[in-house]
Amino acid sequence: MPIQQLSAIELKNKIREKEQPFLLDVREPFEFAHAHIDGSVLIPLNQIPQRLREIDIDQEIVLICHHGIRSMQAANFLAQVGFKQVSNLVGGIDAWSIEVDSSVARY
Repeated sequence: MPIQQLSAIELKNKIREKEQPFLLDVREPFEFAHAHIDGSVLIPLNQIPQRLREIDIDQEIVLICHHGIRSMQAANFLAQVGFKQVSNLVGGIDAWSIEVDSSVARY
């Protein structure tokens, strides 16, 4: 099954409508410290296999990175190991900054 692609605007609407997905940021700690979406949780891409127990398999998960490449890798991995409600934020944190919240720093 293909991974759902979610635009920054679609994610903003989900959050506004109180459909609170688990926002999983897969970037590195220095990137997350520079810019992130409020409420998101950092688990760097290379740590996801060891930290699966920290992710609720029954919750909707939106994966976030800088431009959407690493988060897509993470989404594919989670889908392969049995997660059903997985979405990728298209354009990543950069799209979020441009389309939704300009207070989030671009880099």
